[in-house]
Amino acid sequence: MLDQRFPTVFPGPPRATRLIRPNGIRQHNAPERYEVAGGGALLVALREGDRLSIVNHEGGQRVELVAADESGHIDTEILGAKSNSTAEGTRALLARGDKAGEGLSGIRSGLKRRHIDLSKASAISLFGPETKAGTSESFTVTRPGHLLISAPAEAMDPHGQETATPVVLSIQRAKPREVGQFDLPDPLADPILDLRVSSATARSYFVKAGDYFQVYDVDGRQCTDLQCFDARKLEKGIERPIDVTTTRTIMGHAYSVPGLHNKYYDQDMTALIEVVQDTVGRHDAFAMACASKYYDDIGYPGHVNCSDNFNRALDEYGVADRPGWMAVNLFFNTAIDAHGVLITDEPWSRPGDYVLFRALTDIVCVSSACPDDTTPANGWYLSDIHVRSYSGAEKFQRASAWRPTPNSEPRMTKETAFHERTSALTSNVVEYRGYWVPTVYANNGAIDEYWACRKAAVVLDLSPLRKFEITGPDAEALLNYTMTRDVSKLAVGQVVYTAMCYPTGGMIDDGTIFRLGRDNFRWIGGDDYGGEWLREQAEKAGLQVMIRSSTNEMHNLAVQGPNSRDIMKRFIWTAEHQTKIEDLGWFRFTVGRIGHSKGAPVVVSRTGYTGELGYEIFCHPNDANEVWDAVWENGKDLGLKAMGFDALDMLRIEAGLIFAGYDFCDQTDPFEAGIGFTVPLKSKEVDFIGREALIRRKETPSRKFVGLDVDANTMIGHGDGIFQGRAQVGEITSAVRSPLLNKNIALARVDPTVAAPGTALEVGKLDGQQMRLPATVVTLSHYDPKKTRPQS
Repeated sequence: MLDQRFPTVFPGPPRATRLIRPNGIRQHNAPERYEVAGGGALLVALREGDRLSIVNHEGGQRVELVAADESGHIDTEILGAKSNSTAEGTRALLARGDKAGEGLSGIRSGLKRRHIDLSKASAISLFGPETKAGTSESFTVTRPGHLLISAPAEAMDPHGQETATPVVLSIQRAKPREVGQFDLPDPLADPILDLRVSSATARSYFVKAGDYFQVYDVDGRQCTDLQCFDARKLEKGIERPIDVTTTRTIMGHAYSVPGLHNKYYDQDMTALIEVVQDTVGRHDAFAMACASKYYDDIGYPGHVNCSDNFNRALDEYGVADRPGWMAVNLFFNTAIDAHGVLITDEPWSRPGDYVLFRALTDIVCVSSACPDDTTPANGWYLSDIHVRSYSGAEKFQRASAWRPTPNSEPRMTKETAFHERTSALTSNVVEYRGYWVPTVYANNGAIDEYWACRKAAVVLDLSPLRKFEITGPDAEALLNYTMTRDVSKLAVGQVVYTAMCYPTGGMIDDGTIFRLGRDNFRWIGGDDYGGEWLREQAEKAGLQVMIRSSTNEMHNLAVQGPNSRDIMKRFIWTAEHQTKIEDLGWFRFTVGRIGHSKGAPVVVSRTGYTGELGYEIFCHPNDANEVWDAVWENGKDLGLKAMGFDALDMLRIEAGLIFAGYDFCDQTDPFEAGIGFTVPLKSKEVDFIGREALIRRKETPSRKFVGLDVDANTMIGHGDGIFQGRAQVGEITSAVRSPLLNKNIALARVDPTVAAPGTALEVGKLDGQQMRLPATVVTLSHYDPKKTRPQS
């Protein structure tokens, strides 16, 4: 280059930055995407020239479209098509009682506000039971109005596979909507306050104790700072806003985390507000509102900022000005990096996302629309924030957003079908995979629940498990290709535990396959992506198979413990051609009913996650109370107790049973997860995804999965390093203090050179060097290594 007269250059203008984003957070003029749950509905506004696409995402789902003009008159010609049904499915769907998280009451309110009467509605009916996954229909809007799209469905029989699945509505607007043009979602109830916070400003407002207030990100990726005062203290001249340090300390977060606390406190340790619903889940690490010093220091003197806007908005309450305000920074994406540095990036929030709070005392609030246009903090767009408040007499379920995949619409945390019964026994719940599940029961305690399972029996709610119906002539071929087990050897009525892997050999999920018929299977795992992966592979191979989610239509209880068989055979009725409970073999299932031939239909499998004899009962959510009551009444005299996830964790670790996210991930193969028995490389004579990688990884393992006995009472946890001398040779994946063995035990992944039973190692605490706990390698299952108890 030095001997050239001019440097070599690439001709033309610079290439734009290439970003791969989920659909919902692309540029603001991207197509709008909505997901309508099976058995659910959605109401959206239409404009002339808009192009609609309705995709039957999983296949087999019926859809009804009801269109109405701006006066509420129903006319399908708005969609450029004639009606072919009477909207019977839509009316039946909206007429049924509300279930938590469905949002049907909001749909009914929205129809009423728009004067849309469904009593004599006409509709366009699309799709049917045989519709293939990915099938779509398109329409062009001829004049402004509204669209009610529904996915009607009947209750699914646990032994049947006619499930309700989501459909996807995409709208390409004739005039793409930029910032300031997105519709504000319908209110959750009749609002008391309806307040717009214009871009780069702040507004103050009052909320009465017990009332709710909702902060919206109207156009998406717009940060807002929130601060609150105890109104009664403020009247006396005592200024006590939300305090960062007090809140973090009381809530047990010494370090900032990218999310919201459950409650927020002032300096006097008075709780001011609590979070009820959050559709984003990713917020600030709880720092400060932007201030003039921040902009001055980066070269933007005089830049408008949230702290000065707060000062102006709070003048009417006599609040003293501050150069910088502590705040709850909603829709602001920050985190603490590996070096302890606070970093920020584009928000995760999308148009219409919100956080719903409840005032715990009379409060004065102030909210801003952040003016930062110097960083990606607002996605390089500045837009509005909106605030609504509602009466404390309204009932809003606690929920946070759950996105199974980045392209999924947010799914709010739901109650399982057994919540009515479990909530009467405990209020100690945790969010797991989009559902609230009990951690421990109030009058038992985890240790009591543990011993009940080991010595008598327990019942626990495992409804968050993901269920998928795999049907069609190529169902067996698909599962044989995507699972490590040989599915062709599975008999009708049999269950098999297996792994699902990427081509790299890393695990997607583990779970069980039920064979319901020659071409009928049910996959039960822990991850929604398992169904997506199966669908992707079926499409690539051109296989004739449908993969439909049935998680919402099949909730399940586990009845576990030495007395579980005696309890189950008291109330499970089976027809003559079905296997009786007392004759049901390990990893087999039967079809029955509760109590008698007319009772609630159920599928019962002899499976579990405790290392004890046990069963799982699968039923439709409509029958949940009947199922729970039958278990409860028939187990009282046999020592039955309700059990939560805390005790379950003790049981499964003792039994050497793995848990996703702890004992395996997509970088872990089945051998490294201790389930190499699910990979029959020598006996399975058909190819499957990951086979070549698993052959290589089995021959040259980098880690082995082992059990550890730890000779110390100090608590150990997931991620703690395992050392031999100064060198780290592994890490703890799961650990617990075993009530049965009365010592700390763990599951761990270690280097093969130190994996032999009896090898002395050390668990590192603090930085791994300042404190060590002596440990010894043992067999993987600390309890019943030959699995004789569940087979008994």
